[in-house]
Amino acid sequence: MSAQSSPTPLGVVSSRPIPVITPAKVLPLVEDKSNQKKFHGFIAGVFSGVTKLVVGHPFDTIKVRMQTSGPEQFKGSLHCLMETLKKEGPRALYKGATPPLVGWAFMDSLMLGSLSNYRLLLQGGDHNVKLTPFWSGIAGIGAGITVSFIAAPIEHIKARLQVQYGSSTKLYDGPIDCARQLIRNNGITGLWKGLVGTLWFRSWFFVWWGSYEIYADQMRKRTNMSEAAINFWAGGLGANTFWICSFPCDVVKNKIMTQPDVKNPPFPTLISCFKHVYRTDGLKGFYRGFLPCFLRAFPTNACALTSFELTMRWLRKVDE
Repeated sequence: MSAQSSPTPLGVVSSRPIPVITPAKVLPLVEDKSNQKKFHGFIAGVFSGVTKLVVGHPFDTIKVRMQTSGPEQFKGSLHCLMETLKKEGPRALYKGATPPLVGWAFMDSLMLGSLSNYRLLLQGGDHNVKLTPFWSGIAGIGAGITVSFIAAPIEHIKARLQVQYGSSTKLYDGPIDCARQLIRNNGITGLWKGLVGTLWFRSWFFVWWGSYEIYADQMRKRTNMSEAAINFWAGGLGANTFWICSFPCDVVKNKIMTQPDVKNPPFPTLISCFKHVYRTDGLKGFYRGFLPCFLRAFPTNACALTSFELTMRWLRKVDE
């Protein structure tokens, strides 16, 4: 066709083919990078989970023991710690650590990976779009519900191992034996005892991730801290805010998980357990074991969140 040909008159559809530019070598690359981003959160979550276990498990052991024991057994968190060390040695602080060693790495991978993808969904596929704290909280609820189905059996086994105080109360030789006995006595669904409580507890992730964004935004506006430092402090403060609100749910969840493994348990429902705690120990019963949890929450989650965010930034740079 000649370069001098006349333009098509208005109102007349041209029969000339319209050139279409298809960058065949570029499109697959863009698609691959998009798919890679969906897995970034899962990879970074593994690092978060391992960090959380190393820093936080001793605090968690004291917390669970305080939550599931009567007021006559331990005078307080420090007494529980000293009694544990005196009677069982330092290794007792890592009782039940094997399930979360694998479990927390997998759970944080699933939780933070799904959180990243829920955020990406709410951002319309562009991670540069800024979500409000409310929508970050909504993504947190989605992540909490998603991970609960994996968290329930892991936390169930962990809690049962943590409340074995010595040979007199030892029922399980380890996590595999614990899982085998639970399945033998209750069927495979016995591993998911406490699932409803886990879902209830993890729905409070709305508070965690919503407050995390609020703290981080304020720090960016009011300080000159590096992004890693903001991740650390906002992560720790967000975790403490979460635990202040959600701790009563955690108490009830752990009591249900560690009750005798019988067909007719003392607490068949969340409401019955809730009533029992209030009747026997009042409102303070819902915050029994709170001190070790509160002390644990900041360093554990601050380190874990920093590890997660640093890994995420590194993965993005690798993809660029």
